[in-house]
Amino acid sequence: MKLVFAGTPEVAVPSLTALLESEHEVAAVVTRPDAIAGRGRKVVPSPVARLAEEAGVEVLKPAKASDPAFLDRLREIAPDCCPVVAYGALLRREALDIPRHGWVNLHFSLLPAWRGAAPVQHAVLHGDDVTGASVFQIEEDLDSGPVYGTLAEPIGPRDTSGDLLERLSRSGAGLLREVLGGIEAGTLQPRPQDGDGLSYASKLSPEDAEVDFTAPAMRVDRLIRACTPAPGAWTTFRGGRLKLGPVAPVTDTVGGPDLAAGALAVEKKQVLVGTATHPVRLGEVQAQGKRMMSAVDWARGVRPGPDERLGG
Repeated sequence: MKLVFAGTPEVAVPSLTALLESEHEVAAVVTRPDAIAGRGRKVVPSPVARLAEEAGVEVLKPAKASDPAFLDRLREIAPDCCPVVAYGALLRREALDIPRHGWVNLHFSLLPAWRGAAPVQHAVLHGDDVTGASVFQIEEDLDSGPVYGTLAEPIGPRDTSGDLLERLSRSGAGLLREVLGGIEAGTLQPRPQDGDGLSYASKLSPEDAEVDFTAPAMRVDRLIRACTPAPGAWTTFRGGRLKLGPVAPVTDTVGGPDLAAGALAVEKKQVLVGTATHPVRLGEVQAQGKRMMSAVDWARGVRPGPDERLGG
């Protein structure tokens, strides 16, 4: 089939790679416009744009998917199908009607669970045991279209959102390629989503990522893992923001310190923080203007006082 692939971030790169290596023709790539990124604050193309340019594939960067010039070019290309992975823009009916097989989306959840922008983050945050990926037909409603195929992925007790997305981006690329083959052969028909288990996953903002140490240790752990690597979990210390890497809940502190929420216990090989239940062991932390470092090295430098705490 002749394809126009739509995607933007790194998580979409394995799918584009798989399609470039497949029997299908990737006639063009649609991605978000170049954006400011990195410490140098330079305007750079998206990861998907960079791969497409390296492969000599035409790259389209409309400000909106409803731009008339973009729609005209899409009609000229006349794709059979438009596969989508984390494109990041709304698709209206006039765009959806152009390819004869429509637009199909690789979404990182087992639909109808966790429709929306942050399915993996919410799966981790809510303590799900299993997540997965679904390829579905795009409709104008949010992630509501019929599903062509799915795969499941267990969530380990220490998995971060980044860990899961990395695995799902690779396994999902294979699923997407298989689905497109089935669509081309006419052997695969999508099935409507079951109404049971419907849930929504809104994007997590930096404000959502502030850690509340008055919550139970399990909640603290899940929030930090859900926000790793983005938007990045954080707390405050001495009035400044302190970024937090994944922590480890500690349940073997019999005879150890009895810590109030946010209180610190600095030991030779670990730094513990109190929660509403049992403490958690800090992993890596990053103070404003500093590099990421182990909590032990951080504590050795700042020397927390006995009454100092993390958080408000």
